[in-house]
Amino acid sequence: MRSELLSPFIYWAQDESSVFIKIDLKDIAWTKDKSLRLTDDSVELDAFGVGAHGAAQYAVRLRLYDAIQRMEEDDTRHVKVTDSGVQLSLTKQDCQWWPRLLHSTQKPPWLKIDFERWKSEDDEEDYPENEFKNGTAKDVLGDYPDLFEKLKKDEFGYKKEELKKVYLILYNLSQFVFFTYIIIVMAIRYAKDGPDSMEGTFDAVGNVLKFCQLIQFLEVMHPMFGYTRGSIMIPFIQVTARAVVLFAMIDAEPRMHKKPVVFYLFFIWSLVEVVRYPYYIVQLYKCRVDFLTWLRYSVWIPLYPLGILCEGIIILRNIPYFEETQRFSIAMPNSWNFTFHSPTAMKIYLLILFFPGMYAMMTHMYRARVKKIGVKRQPKKVK
Repeated sequence: MRSELLSPFIYWAQDESSVFIKIDLKDIAWTKDKSLRLTDDSVELDAFGVGAHGAAQYAVRLRLYDAIQRMEEDDTRHVKVTDSGVQLSLTKQDCQWWPRLLHSTQKPPWLKIDFERWKSEDDEEDYPENEFKNGTAKDVLGDYPDLFEKLKKDEFGYKKEELKKVYLILYNLSQFVFFTYIIIVMAIRYAKDGPDSMEGTFDAVGNVLKFCQLIQFLEVMHPMFGYTRGSIMIPFIQVTARAVVLFAMIDAEPRMHKKPVVFYLFFIWSLVEVVRYPYYIVQLYKCRVDFLTWLRYSVWIPLYPLGILCEGIIILRNIPYFEETQRFSIAMPNSWNFTFHSPTAMKIYLLILFFPGMYAMMTHMYRARVKKIGVKRQPKKVK
């Protein structure tokens, strides 16, 4: 049975006209005219040496991304054997930057980037005269910072999505799908039954909305783990306030399920989110859609006050229900030596905290809007 071919580590770099390959294989025992084969679009090498798997027989099989110029294998300007391995300088047939070294889009684990040999487009040194001298790239960070970052992240065309980016895209996409489902179900029900459909809104979409609300607590943890930038407190306040209204004020009190205000609140919440999550997805791809950006930072102007007003109405309507049931209230005596009267807390919130909270939230959103899209200023009239 034929054993699997072993490959050494291979490092590569390029400039506009050349490709530089270093085969990391020490103490090579080979004959160049038989072991090294160069064609228009491939490099092959068979040799015994010390590589990634120790002393063994190694085989290199590279099908290149594009064509190279034919050359003699014994040309010391282009093929050089050193103590650290074999170094090749290959001239491209077409002078253009390759997105990757190999024809295949799958990056093998043994292929690495040789940053030390990277040359910027402004480098005036001729590589064949100094081709195996360390530092021909000058200073990659200084000469070519944008491309250096791209090489680190994309590895010359073998693009690897960062795990956190994939996670954030899936999270935002799933939330968008769920909230879109909620709006579609509510719209179909309203088109079919009119205002009578409002009574069954919670039964129709309540479970989906509760699931969306629970996983929104992940948005509080995203800044903590460095997945997103921004403060932790703002998303915590927003998500927690919604959760209290949804689970404590609506879900826990069955008599609230059929109130029309629940329909309006669910519709407003969902409408905000079907704009917000696509905006986040576009941002992850570093794209800018002007209309979506404007919509993201403008839709809150009518919807946030209406949503907060609906939340206040739900809390107000719940006060007599909570007085009757004493839900979430704690009376003395108890092991904690603590008392809490939920209807009183609801009244205090509506009387003292409701409007300041609305003002704080609107101010935060206004500042975010000014930062993103600015404020259109009227030209001064010339007297």
